[in-house]
Amino acid sequence: MAELTDADLVKTIADFLEMGHVENIIAMFRQEPDYYRLSGDILRDERFAVRMGMAVLFEEMQTLRPDDIEQAIPSLIPLLGENNPFLRGEAANLLGLINTDAARKLLQPLINDPDPQVAEIARDALLNESSP
Repeated sequence: MAELTDADLVKTIADFLEMGHVENIIAMFRQEPDYYRLSGDILRDERFAVRMGMAVLFEEMQTLRPDDIEQAIPSLIPLLGENNPFLRGEAANLLGLINTDAARKLLQPLINDPDPQVAEIARDALLNESSP
């Protein structure tokens, strides 16, 4: 049986999230925390249900396995430099849910983002820093 490529995994995870099968994705990430490295690629999906599913995944995993979700940070960093404010905002949202020192450090410059929604997401996340 052939191994799945990262592109195959991203598509599979995104498709499951779109179908509302977040619990399946939570189980996958619990079994294989290395999947967090795909978070940035998954967030690039244009489907709202996929992006919402990622937020639900991170909220749940923050409760179940808070030490694992920090593995997503390297995959989110490239999104912070995107021209598209939508991608910066999605990355900022997940960084706020990760809520570690490293994530908050990345959020700090976004409070001055030229897009008011991105700046607001960053400010809100930083205001909630005391409640992981």
